Order: sequence, then C-alpha cells, then structure tokens
Amino acid sequence: MDCLFCKILAGEIPSQKVYEDDNVYAFRDINPQAPVHVLIIPKKHIANVLECDLQTWTQLLQAVQTIAAQEGVAEDGFRIISNCGDNGCQSVHHLHIHLLGGAKLRETMA
Repeated sequence: MDCLFCKILAGEIPSQKVYEDDNVYAFRDINPQAPVHVLIIPKKHIANVLECDLQTWTQLLQAVQTIAAQEGVAEDGFRIISNCGDNGCQSVHHLHIHLLGGAKLRETMA
C-alpha cells in the first residue's frame, strides 16, 4: 500500500509524535495552518469517515480530548476537521482528524 500515513506509522517516514495509544497515533502537521495543528489517525488503515466504525471514531474523539488538553487548547477552544473524498479536499486517503488551535481561527470554513 502506498499510503503516506501508513508509512509514518511503520516508521518509514519521520513524524513529530504528539500522542500514541494502542489504536491511535497523532503527530504535528508539516504544513501547520494554526499554532497548534495536529493530525490524529487510526493505526489501522481506513480510507475516510464513511468507512469508519463507531468504535474507531470514538477512539479518535477520545484522543482529541486528550490532545486538546495536552496542547493547551481545550480551555480557549479549537477546531476539528476531517476532510472526506476529493471534493472535500482529502489529500491523504487515510482517515485523519485535523486539530487546530492556539489562536483565534477564521470564522469562515470554506
């Protein structure tokens, strides 16, 4: 499989780890769009949110809570985004959640 995030999980491509448990891995985005920009991914390859089961989605959201607190953005607020498919601008077809924070984010999302 030629998946960028699977290669990161396999240690073939370096990343700056922020969080890891048995099912989830999180790392800093190499092109941050906010002072805090973390990518949170399942360790098993899932293409996007449409293919995600409830248990995995719950594990990802529990990681969001932990990481938001760890990164100091839980108090002031943050944004989570999961792009899905080409029209949703999903650039890597491995389910991932962007956690953005650390500053006032733009009101618009488009």
